[in-house]
Amino acid sequence: MFSKVSRTAALLVVLCSAAYASAEMMHMDPSSPNVDERLASLRQGLGGKMLHWFLSLFALVVIPSIACCYAIANRFKTSMTLQLVAGIYSIIEAVVLRFPDPEGHENRTSRGTAWFLLVFYGLVLLNGGICEGSNLLRTKFKDSHLGYFGFQLTPVTYKVISVLAAECGFVKAAMNLVAILGFCYNDHTGQCNAHGIMGMSFIAYGWFMATMLVIPWLRVSRHKHSQEWYDSIMITAWGIVNTFTEHRPWQPWSHHDYQHTSMGIIFWACGMLGIYMSRNNKRSFMPALTLIFTGYAMAQHPQELVTSEKVHTFFGMVLLCGGAIRVMEISFILNDKRSDASGRIFSFQYLAPFALVLAGILFMGANEEQIQLVVDMGADYSAYILVAISTACMVQLFYLILLELYLHLSGYSVDSAGPYESLIGNDDLEHGTDTTPNDSNFELDELSSFDNDAQAN
Repeated sequence: MFSKVSRTAALLVVLCSAAYASAEMMHMDPSSPNVDERLASLRQGLGGKMLHWFLSLFALVVIPSIACCYAIANRFKTSMTLQLVAGIYSIIEAVVLRFPDPEGHENRTSRGTAWFLLVFYGLVLLNGGICEGSNLLRTKFKDSHLGYFGFQLTPVTYKVISVLAAECGFVKAAMNLVAILGFCYNDHTGQCNAHGIMGMSFIAYGWFMATMLVIPWLRVSRHKHSQEWYDSIMITAWGIVNTFTEHRPWQPWSHHDYQHTSMGIIFWACGMLGIYMSRNNKRSFMPALTLIFTGYAMAQHPQELVTSEKVHTFFGMVLLCGGAIRVMEISFILNDKRSDASGRIFSFQYLAPFALVLAGILFMGANEEQIQLVVDMGADYSAYILVAISTACMVQLFYLILLELYLHLSGYSVDSAGPYESLIGNDDLEHGTDTTPNDSNFELDELSSFDNDAQAN
């Protein structure tokens, strides 16, 4: 098995080297005509703006993410307390605080997101309050539809919108940086949106893969569909949307239209084949192969600036590597099983999720205005790529810590063998018998239960 992995890894190195060598060497990128004036305007009040940004990052991303873990683990009182703090900050953020760009105003998207979060946190806290009072509803209206709604549905909706609140905070943090730097105005808006949406999609895919890997009852699940079946459905849907939205019919076709529309076509074509191949609970390499094709295309994507072309090339290499690593994991490491028979996580399995997160960070930071700022600052593409890699490491570290927190709140611990007795035995978890006595306590269909919250709080 490992000889096959070695040969595949050697082939991967060759492919990456070929993709990198294919990038044409060009002269250094020119700076903007008004580079000194632009940099001077950006430096004005930059320290205060960055302090404000780190505060918003903590209040709108870190705190809501921790609250999300408590909510999913049925610790509603703690999650509501944390969300109340975030909600109070969202009011201050929307009413008082600003992220002015060099021209002295904040763009409408960033401002609109701030007001959206203010309203959304009101809904989150309202839903959480109903969850806390649902025991009363169950007692007084146990035979009515109101009692059923309060006891069964509101905990589920509360957990869902708690996740959405953390995700919206992540989007707001990205919008804040865009506002500070004065990006994405006029003709640049469309390109910024494309890079932001696609980049966050890669990050979300990496987080999804990490979740399916780290959470034990997801990793060893005997659900009737494999993970690649769901992946293929999402890839197909995303490809259909991209195919029909990347070009406006009343405008002439451009180079970027051809590039992005063709990516949409390959997504739904590979996705449909993946749905067929992963039916009947089979593992499939098609979602990973989609990443390989997309990575190759992006590595060959010509750009006006050398720095932009190098960043796109490295992004394509990372995406290509992520897809190849996923193929190796499914075919050679796990031998088409959902997980290893011992229930363990191999270190190799963490590579693919990290590659997806890194690809997303790179693509979000590869829009033309941001690359031009890198050039104006006098930095080269290698330094910029290292900063992007560092950011991806911190983002992935934070998400893995959140998963570990959720496991701890649910009674599991990666460092303790006790809760994993059924996962580290000799039973084949894919085809054998399940010896877990309390496995049903952690099934996804129990997300509506909140009896644990009364005990924990």
